[in-house]
Amino acid sequence: MTLPEGDGGLSPDGLVTRRCTGTVADVSARLRAELDRRGVQLFAVIDHAHLARDAGLELPDEAVVIFGNPAVGTRLMQLNARAGIDLPLRMLIWDDAGTTTAAYTPPVITAQRFSLPVDDLPNDRLATLLEQLIETISS
Repeated sequence: MTLPEGDGGLSPDGLVTRRCTGTVADVSARLRAELDRRGVQLFAVIDHAHLARDAGLELPDEAVVIFGNPAVGTRLMQLNARAGIDLPLRMLIWDDAGTTTAAYTPPVITAQRFSLPVDDLPNDRLATLLEQLIETISS
């Protein structure tokens, strides 16, 4: 399995990042629509900025979209239950000084972190899904 390339490829913190067109809300809506189109289950959207404002704090727009397919991700947790800390999949979308950016942790990082077979089929399927999603939402 290879790491995706693009905007910054893999950053030093182990994330794949990509600049996106539109606001955080726009990009989040595109991601949710693409998940729906693909039949991928949306588990939650956590609006960090809204929650910060509710707590009387300021934070630029930032949200985490949590999604996945239990039929695929469960295989990784069967191999090592601790992989569940990284599942379901998630994508962070935030306003980075006026530029909307999206990021995710590639499955190869999770596989390495928990000594999972790097070439396991679910890892490839998850990696492909994440690569396609970030490509779709960044345009």
